[in-house]
Amino acid sequence: MEIEKEIRDKAEEYRDYTAGLLSEMVKIKSYSSEEEQVCRKIKEMCEEAGFDEVYFDGLGSVIGRVGKGPKILAFDAHIDTVTTGDLSAWEKDPFSGEIDKTYVWGRGTSDQKGGAASMITAGRILKDLGYDKDYSVYFTFTVMEEDCDGMCWKYLIEEEKLVPDFAVSTEPTSCRLYRGHRGRMEMVVTLKGVSSHGSAPERGVNAAYKASRAALAMEKLNSDLKPDAENFLGKGTIVVSEMKVNGPSQCAVPDQAMLYLDRRLTWGEDAALAISQVREYITEALGEAPESVTMPDYAKKGWKNTDYSQELYFPTWKIDEDHKIVKAGVAAHSALFGKDPVVDKWTFSTNGVAICGRHKIPMIGFGPGDENEAHAPNEKNRIEDLVICSAFYAMLPYKLS
Repeated sequence: MEIEKEIRDKAEEYRDYTAGLLSEMVKIKSYSSEEEQVCRKIKEMCEEAGFDEVYFDGLGSVIGRVGKGPKILAFDAHIDTVTTGDLSAWEKDPFSGEIDKTYVWGRGTSDQKGGAASMITAGRILKDLGYDKDYSVYFTFTVMEEDCDGMCWKYLIEEEKLVPDFAVSTEPTSCRLYRGHRGRMEMVVTLKGVSSHGSAPERGVNAAYKASRAALAMEKLNSDLKPDAENFLGKGTIVVSEMKVNGPSQCAVPDQAMLYLDRRLTWGEDAALAISQVREYITEALGEAPESVTMPDYAKKGWKNTDYSQELYFPTWKIDEDHKIVKAGVAAHSALFGKDPVVDKWTFSTNGVAICGRHKIPMIGFGPGDENEAHAPNEKNRIEDLVICSAFYAMLPYKLS
């Protein structure tokens, strides 16, 4: 029997099993840095699926392995989620894990426990088939991505020395093959004024007014940003996501202001360029330079209480269409389903910022569910997508070999 048919048949046979895995994960709340219980459940699931090795890394991510080839192929799913937001916007319990004929429902089904469930099934299929080809296939169920995308993989590569030859993100792609996305960074702008009594504002310099002009300068910068030369990733963006103004009292001219900026980076843009642009546009708007433009650090501890941090900079990445990993992905899809996949990109950011953006490890994306389900109420994932992805993940190491 052809390996493609065996894999398709196995993925279909495990349809209910995969949906059940996802349902069980969704029932366990796993907000960023609070993933211990779902990690322990996933470790148990991988062990029951027959993985050759399963362990926790130093940050608390679950690392599973099937096969013992000399090369490494890694499939990644982050298993933390954002919170539910306004519960009144949900038609179903966000932690019900309800399964109907078409969907599994609940927070994290698309973003992105669906990818995790399909990965476990793929590992089980590989074990069923006695996989013994060129690759050690690692399945990483990573933590704290929603708070600091890529830090979990920065830790894996730099501290645990797990360095794949190729990687696959299983973030939602609607079963399309993705080969990149914009990067991002966060910035803090501080501005200073001079306080005075509110009855005599002419004696002071109002930091709130400075902040307002600076915010409008960021609006202008956003409109001036250009797409990448290939126009594959599109244009960068900048958003003022928070503003704060402080002074001696409510009856005084404020003398301090802060703008928090979310900057999305297209190909060819980096942190140094983005900071210089912010300085330039604010200086032009105010007639003077801002007090500071800095990039903050993320230093929150996870469930293993490990000290680890990084700056809030997440480099852009993309892979050429003719790269080996892209071609192998297309070949795997075509062999399984009789047609080439749509090749595209994400709008949002993934752990690819560390795997490929920071560490230049070639990777692609292929995942169940839709990007627009991420962080939305009434989140759901198609069961059919889970089946397609579990087959694709099991097929890819054969095509790479």
